[in-house]
Amino acid sequence: MRLLRSCFLITVLAWTGAAQAHKSSDSYVWLSSDGAALTGRWDIALRDLDYAIGLDGDGDGAITWGEVKAHREAIAAYALSRLAVSSGGMRCSLRMDDINIAEHSDGNYASLVLTGSCPATILEVVLKYDLLFDLDAQHRGLLNLTIGKNGARTGIFAPDRRELTFEGGASGAFAVFEQYLREGIRHVWTGFDHLLFLAGLFVPAVLRRQRGGGWIPVDSLGSALRESAGIVTAFTIAHAATLTLAATGAFSPPTRIVESLVAATVLFAGLNNLVPMVQKRLYLLAGGFGLIHGAAIAGALIELGLPASGRVWALLAFNLGVETAQLVLVAVIVPITFQYRNVPAFRNWVVVPSSLFVALAGLAWLIQRAFALPIRLPV
Repeated sequence: MRLLRSCFLITVLAWTGAAQAHKSSDSYVWLSSDGAALTGRWDIALRDLDYAIGLDGDGDGAITWGEVKAHREAIAAYALSRLAVSSGGMRCSLRMDDINIAEHSDGNYASLVLTGSCPATILEVVLKYDLLFDLDAQHRGLLNLTIGKNGARTGIFAPDRRELTFEGGASGAFAVFEQYLREGIRHVWTGFDHLLFLAGLFVPAVLRRQRGGGWIPVDSLGSALRESAGIVTAFTIAHAATLTLAATGAFSPPTRIVESLVAATVLFAGLNNLVPMVQKRLYLLAGGFGLIHGAAIAGALIELGLPASGRVWALLAFNLGVETAQLVLVAVIVPITFQYRNVPAFRNWVVVPSSLFVALAGLAWLIQRAFALPIRLPV
């Protein structure tokens, strides 16, 4: 019973965090060096800048070019205080020379034109990034860096990874593989909508809701593990298919539609446990929904730009990271829930509330994303 109470507490805590979650914001940093000189561009969503420093002077909900120009100095001061570049242990200067408007798949961005210099020729770069993390724990900074004539390297800043270090020289296939493997794992373990979708699919692995009412537990742990592994593997294969097509430019799905469909998959996964609609061959359902989730994550990779060399390794590693993270969740969660599949309290205080929460979170995200509601709450 202690474990059951812990599971219930985890559900409540998850509600507290995920109920406030929204589509994470991203900024895009491109930097390149020529000797000791730096040039670059930094795109930050206007909605994020408005949230941080207030751009909408007249409060009409629309940010105009005039309002952006009026806050030019404030934007520069805010952004540049949250990005530091150093080389050889010495701080590099960085300034904003101009500001423009750039259109990304999820809206308009302030595009900061950057120039700077380091005390000596750049051989190693250390970047420290701290934009928006105090306001949005899901924010990510996506970096594309070129040192000299070497190929571009990419990286992702997060609240728990605010500093990135890059050595001179071309980035090898192993380094690319390792980086994107970590990002695939991080994509699963830090994505609330992904985790909730999987949670909705994991429940039928040990306990099934019947159309006529009542619950039927599965017979063996082995069958539960095999079914769960089959579900997440089908999801990963489909996820990889659309991710690869979108990231290589084969198609570019509209962000709002895709993000709304992701929310709809979360809603369906929760409802399906409470009001059974699909009970057999759940791997097919997971595969269909994986196509949607893959299209969603592809947007960020397209904006960032996959490495010119090692693109195949990057995509392979990212999807292996996704599969690894999901299988770890299966290996941990399914054996625990299997032990309590016949306990009424498990059904009443864990399965039902969790499924209801998944459905409600999916519904909230669907409404927010479909109608582009400006809900911005820190998590």
